[in-house]
Amino acid sequence: MCYALMFSGINTINNLRETHMNPLAVQLNEIIEKGNPHVMDMLSEIGKKIFFPKGILSQSAEAREKAFKLNATIGIATEKGKIMCFPSVMNQLGGVKPEEALTYASSFGLMDLRKTWKEYMFKKNPSLNGKNISLPIVASGITHAISIMGDMFINPGDVVIVPDMMWGNYNMILATRKNARLSSYPLFNDNGGYNLEAFEAKIKAEASQNSKIVVILNFPNNPTGYAVSKTEGARIAEILTETAKSGTNVIAVCDDAYFGLYYEEETMKESIFGLMAGTHERLIPMKLDGATKENYVWGLRVAFITYGLKAKGDMDDFNDAVERKTAGCIRGNISNAPHLSQTIVLKSMQDKAFEEEASEKFEILKKRANRVKEVIKNPKYEKAFTPYPFNSGYFMCVQLKEANAEKLRVHLLEKYGVGVIALGEKNIRVAFSCLEEEDIQTLFDCILDAANDLCS
Repeated sequence: MCYALMFSGINTINNLRETHMNPLAVQLNEIIEKGNPHVMDMLSEIGKKIFFPKGILSQSAEAREKAFKLNATIGIATEKGKIMCFPSVMNQLGGVKPEEALTYASSFGLMDLRKTWKEYMFKKNPSLNGKNISLPIVASGITHAISIMGDMFINPGDVVIVPDMMWGNYNMILATRKNARLSSYPLFNDNGGYNLEAFEAKIKAEASQNSKIVVILNFPNNPTGYAVSKTEGARIAEILTETAKSGTNVIAVCDDAYFGLYYEEETMKESIFGLMAGTHERLIPMKLDGATKENYVWGLRVAFITYGLKAKGDMDDFNDAVERKTAGCIRGNISNAPHLSQTIVLKSMQDKAFEEEASEKFEILKKRANRVKEVIKNPKYEKAFTPYPFNSGYFMCVQLKEANAEKLRVHLLEKYGVGVIALGEKNIRVAFSCLEEEDIQTLFDCILDAANDLCS
């Protein structure tokens, strides 16, 4: 059996060579195959072929070190030894220097930012202590990070397991663009908690039919604002690890866009990624997170892709190979995330006021969430809607009892001047993140009045 597996791995590499794959891709594949052949199996056809190019990039890097006289390798414009720029641009950037803002960043991201974010992750996720994870790769927002994940690991027809209450863009990114098959389960059970039974049943059903499954774990959840409890989170990690041990390859994607915004004591305060990192060869935990929501810089588009892999041999070499494939995927997609955005995020995180600022904004959102809970307890709303459980993030949802969601949304706009999001036939999403505390009562009263209008 061991010889069969060994020859299977050798044949895989030989077959890749025969398809005229770039030698750099073959080299990365050999490192990955040697460290963990299951990771090779989980890579998509694109993922197997992708590499980080040397070419111009490596030649420019070499020139920066050795070209003591003239350097004609860099694809930017300079003037008298400095970055060429418009004063009208730089005048808007305060103390940021042109070389910190206008030049191309590496496809991997700024090294100082990657290291700073990794330290931040260990601080916020105690389960990572003592574990070996990759250095985060910088993506241009979590939407981009999910797209890169799809390029790296999803072939047409692959199954992606998601909850029924999910962020709608998963459908666009994974089903429409990658031709994946989305398979859903009900997010909540009858007791208002995470539906572990439905989750486990869905995992087992798809694992029995597929050699590889991709699982999206989005907590705090968009659109419901629900984050799992410590017990629920531990059981999710256990189910996925057991599935890997049973022989199914599992890619567990932790979409941690709203990480850290947990408002209740029993809520799990760290990512499930930490519980899964390095636990099994057939399990690839991926953490997709970022400054986007955590640091309130949505339009800067700075996110991170981090792996918690298990492999034999030198983990640094193994992680480096996977990081190079990921950076190569970004290189062939958008080239790199914006340098200015990365600089702003890094300088903010290095500022001595950063922790105090983060705590201040957290408390504002927590007060708004608590105000929502207080308001919707009023029995006058019971005939119009039922709230879904929520304890975190930016959002909460209600299920309408009689009114149609889209009709109510339009009626709210036209008669009351109030905007909400309609989801399906019966669900309404409310973003309390953009409501002042004093406006929350008014919003739900307007929803009630609009529902009464439509049902009278």
